[in-house]
Amino acid sequence: QVQLVESGGGLVQPGGSLRLSCAASGFAFSTYRMNWYRQAPGKERELVAGISSAGRTTNYADSVKGRFTISRDNAKNTVYLQMNSLKSEDTAVYYCHVDSYMLRNYWGQGTQVTVSS
Repeated sequence: QVQLVESGGGLVQPGGSLRLSCAASGFAFSTYRMNWYRQAPGKERELVAGISSAGRTTNYADSVKGRFTISRDNAKNTVYLQMNSLKSEDTAVYYCHVDSYMLRNYWGQGTQVTVSS
């Protein structure tokens, strides 16, 4: 079955960095575009970044452009999100997701990122 397991979150001070990982299994990871989403308390889930199946194309929300970098390792079935210059407004639960209509209902447990001094 499809599994998405996020890790790497934590508490970090403003201006700090974190690297999130998402280990995927149960589907042909290397053939799918992957996305990172986040959901802050009281807000809707929002798309943060996406990466094409081969990793050649990436896109970012305006709010994270220049600070976050999405990457993937298809040999390890893992997608990453490097987050630099973190701000308090980046505080949220972060999820990875398969960009596929057929797999759209699969979500991991998420990983909490808290940016606070």
